[in-house]
Amino acid sequence: MGLVQVATNTVTSAVASVTLTGIDSDDVYMFTANNVVCSESVRDGRLRVTKSGTADTTSNYDSAAKNLKSYGTFGDYSQTNSTYWNRVIANFQVTTSGVSGNAIIYLYNFNASEYSFVTLDDATMYSSGLLGQQGGGVHTVASASDGVNWEFSSGNITSGTFTLYRQVGS
Repeated sequence: MGLVQVATNTVTSAVASVTLTGIDSDDVYMFTANNVVCSESVRDGRLRVTKSGTADTTSNYDSAAKNLKSYGTFGDYSQTNSTYWNRVIANFQVTTSGVSGNAIIYLYNFNASEYSFVTLDDATMYSSGLLGQQGGGVHTVASASDGVNWEFSSGNITSGTFTLYRQVGS
């Protein structure tokens, strides 16, 4: 099993969102977000599919996740009929120097005329300690998607590297 890089974007000055496209096969794809920092504290990452390179903002995103906290009890999170997958890298706390978040998100059925699915693992430093999350989501539109769009619930992306890979081999 291997990975082939499809697209990457390293943010070095503030931008509202990042879009990576290039999904053009029925393979599984992987989207990574590394050392991502938001211009505001305690903001959630949002992910959307793209159709012809444009983020799909329709109310067709469902997701569920388990929040894993080093500083308290675990929690559950879910949403239906949203305009994005929320909390993909949850609750950034960026007022502390050197704090960033990371995520690995697998993309399934993106090139098919079927629902698209994602599974996610993320970790970020929150004001009280480490916060991780594991979960998944579905985009309930039966049409092909060619990429993903990432933004925060508020504020800008001030730094980070976003990469899209295609999984190859068996």
